Amino acid sequence: MKLAVLGASGHGKVVADTARAAGWSDIIFFDDAWVGKRFVTHHPVVGDAEALFRSAAEFDGVIVAIGNNRVRLDKTRALIDAGGNVVSVIHPTAVISESSSVKQGSVIMAGAVVQADASLGTACIINTNASVDHDCRLADGVHVCPGVAISGDVVGGECAWFGVGACVRQGLRIGADAVIGAGAAVVKDVEPGITVIGVPARPAS
Repeated sequence: MKLAVLGASGHGKVVADTARAAGWSDIIFFDDAWVGKRFVTHHPVVGDAEALFRSAAEFDGVIVAIGNNRVRLDKTRALIDAGGNVVSVIHPTAVISESSSVKQGSVIMAGAVVQADASLGTACIINTNASVDHDCRLADGVHVCPGVAISGDVVGGECAWFGVGACVRQGLRIGADAVIGAGAAVVKDVEPGITVIGVPARPAS
């Protein structure tokens, strides 16, 4: 099984490890810095993003491993439009409810949990040991960082960012492009584009 990964970064390393654990045997990277970067750990970097778009159909799967939510989502959508077989990569130690749904281009890391009737959009990241509880609806491009706990029935808008170790009370609405700071305890809805920090979480000054 041959997987192309766009993004030769630290996040890309974790995506590659997750993919190997999930059974992908041949992992090849593409990155716009490829002239000066030829390997990610032992995986080759063979070209830039344009080269991947030209050759995407040659791979059994393609995934974008870029931390920036908007860039990752835009590149994923472009690869889908270009006919690439954009896949999701799920670590075998993740626990994913049979009644949940995960759209293409998402990655779910080791120890993560996605509970009953939760839904993940395109190009989401559910990072190491994060939990997304029942009936949550995370839109395209959301990043749930390591150790985050999202309670049931939370809606996360497109490209929202949940920082390391944050927790979110049940039933809340987190707007598009909102940023939840590391360790924040969110007890109220968060408007689009707002950054909140602290316990309880308040808008950053």
